[in-house]
Amino acid sequence: MEPAPELFTLADLPFHVLGRHPKPLLVGRCRGAAIAGQATREWFDELRDLALGLASLGISAGDRIAIVSESRPEWLLADLAILTLGAVTVPVYSTLTAAQARYILHDAGARLAFVSTAEQLEKVQSVRRELPALASIVAFEPPPESSSPSLASIVERGHAKMMAEWGVARQFRDNARKVRPEQLATIIYTSGTTGEPKGVMLSHGNLISNLNAGQAVVPVNEHDVSLSFLPLSHSFERLVSYVRLAHGVTVIFAESMDTIARDLATVRPTVMTGVPRVFEKFQARILERGAALPQPRRALFRWGVRVAVAKGRIEGRGGRLGGLLALQSALAERLVFTKIRDVVGGRLRCMISGSAPLPVPVAEFFQGIGLPITEGYGLTETSPIVTANPPGAARVGTVGKPLPGVEVRIGEDGEILVRGPNVMMGYYNRPDETAAVIRGGWLHTGDVGSLDADGYLTITDRKKDLIVTSGGKKIAPQPIEAALQRNPLVAEAVVLGDRRRFASALIVPDFAALERRLTALGRPPGDRAALVERDDVLSLYQEIVDAINHDLSQFERIKKIRLLPREFTIASGELTPTLKVKRRAVEDNWRREIDAIYAERA
Repeated sequence: MEPAPELFTLADLPFHVLGRHPKPLLVGRCRGAAIAGQATREWFDELRDLALGLASLGISAGDRIAIVSESRPEWLLADLAILTLGAVTVPVYSTLTAAQARYILHDAGARLAFVSTAEQLEKVQSVRRELPALASIVAFEPPPESSSPSLASIVERGHAKMMAEWGVARQFRDNARKVRPEQLATIIYTSGTTGEPKGVMLSHGNLISNLNAGQAVVPVNEHDVSLSFLPLSHSFERLVSYVRLAHGVTVIFAESMDTIARDLATVRPTVMTGVPRVFEKFQARILERGAALPQPRRALFRWGVRVAVAKGRIEGRGGRLGGLLALQSALAERLVFTKIRDVVGGRLRCMISGSAPLPVPVAEFFQGIGLPITEGYGLTETSPIVTANPPGAARVGTVGKPLPGVEVRIGEDGEILVRGPNVMMGYYNRPDETAAVIRGGWLHTGDVGSLDADGYLTITDRKKDLIVTSGGKKIAPQPIEAALQRNPLVAEAVVLGDRRRFASALIVPDFAALERRLTALGRPPGDRAALVERDDVLSLYQEIVDAINHDLSQFERIKKIRLLPREFTIASGELTPTLKVKRRAVEDNWRREIDAIYAERA
């Protein structure tokens, strides 16, 4: 098959796929132990009919259309149908609360919203009166009693229009060709450190530049099969899905996040994307299975893991195996590594990690067993990929080299600056904030890092306080901390969770207020060190946290707390001279308490 030509807009993508990659299974989803899916022609026809159905509702170029759904084939179908009309896709995470979804839908001025399930439909309907621009809600799976139109009914409407009116199919194609690279394709809302999401505007040209450059770094082809389970609302998985479709990869969605292990065995993917937490879980599952083996197989497995770690450490830094380790590695490949790879389907040749830093020990383990993970770096504002480790030349601990056409430099203060065709158009309706981060053509990322002599980028710090969990979820800590500190029992609060499994909080009680509360409850006071360990005191603060968690998304909720026996001070380095909390100093000073939080099960 001849190489796919360069795409100019995402509106071209469905036509490109139809013409270049006819397959009996292009897009599907796991259902139990089976896969339900569509051939290329069937998929294209449904996409066309959906676009025509949307057009018959009056949707046209520039209209903002929201998708409130978990990842599934319908998400991708709706997205591309929207884009062929020149309309604008606005992703909304299915895990957001009604209030959070309302903010995005209102700020974007969404005219129509796709929702997945009855739960998501109820969420949007509960705030619909506050959304004057929202004319329709279309459900992927409407409940029987719902009056909202279904996706299937919109598809049927479009199909009927095509059958009744000659030339409608050509009109669909011609309208898609009118979409220009400079046109707005999507507005993706990303958490800001102030807690108020900002709408990142990405053009068709932004996304196509990243699609083409990404393929140059991690080549895939029509023989590949992928398992998709990350949220398509996140720019990383969405862009990767475009890359897969453009190059004929079969895209299979997991039935849910809870069925990934089962679906791996069903799909047996050759390529897969994940976030560090996913790969941490894979590693833990592999090690647990090995620990459960009977002797002497358990001893053999443990030997193989030691060889894998040693091998991964050398290869991950560009070195070559020699002598005894090379012989051990060859033997471990036959006796151990091939069996480990069978746990994740047996055909994986490429795994990609994004959204958060990948722990070095995890990277070394998978490198050693023959499943190298390509780690990269990016932001929603960069469409999203900036750098990636080249296959065969990865350096563990770095996030690789800039993509073709993308420039990276380090500012005087160590901040990572990015310039290229992938840099966003700006923040929606926020010209001042756009001007603050794009200066002289360079995007100021808010991250701090360094470039080595070979152009590999290492992330060393974050100028902004945004927390990124090991699952890739982004949490703005200040609004949560402010909510905690509004309670009179709380003097200070610091939300944690960066590169961790879940969010937690260190809380400094207002000890005078706490003593008054205990007296009112008829409970004895005590010294500070004893108070912060008492169950009845912890319960008081847990009630405060539970009330705040009620209005947060699942991934933002504080799962564990620790009370501290003293206030933060300037002398300890925890406060600036203007009495602002220095997050890194707090984490350093209270490392033992933080480690204890994450040693417990959430």
